[in-house]
Amino acid sequence: MMKTNFWSHPLVETAGYFSVVVLCLIVSMVLFEMVTKYNNWEEIKNGNLSVALATGGKIFGVVNIFRFSIQQHTSLPTMIGWGLYGFTLLVFAYWLFEFLTPKFHVDEEIENDNRAVGFISMAISISLSYVIGASIA
Repeated sequence: MMKTNFWSHPLVETAGYFSVVVLCLIVSMVLFEMVTKYNNWEEIKNGNLSVALATGGKIFGVVNIFRFSIQQHTSLPTMIGWGLYGFTLLVFAYWLFEFLTPKFHVDEEIENDNRAVGFISMAISISLSYVIGASIA
């Protein structure tokens, strides 16, 4: 009878990946909170759909990057590193979006519940997460 290593059991690995990704997602959301001029969770609590869209896009983007990272990882630290690097690129994309729209300020528009800007912010995060994820080797 072949003995299986507890840590390599699929259920244990899945729980481990889940736990690490949730922890990294929390860290990412705290960092995202620091780069926006508004309080994400307070705005969401107050029904600001634009902030919810932008934040949801960031959540999806970060987790999607981790999905690719889990598929391609060679170690847990490498998986975490790629995920956090991907988050950094998403923050850069957010700043780039702000820079490329000189006629308005993205943060202000999202805080003021401009749903078009919130939706575009979400779309940028989601779509770029696939590009970032595809590049993880």
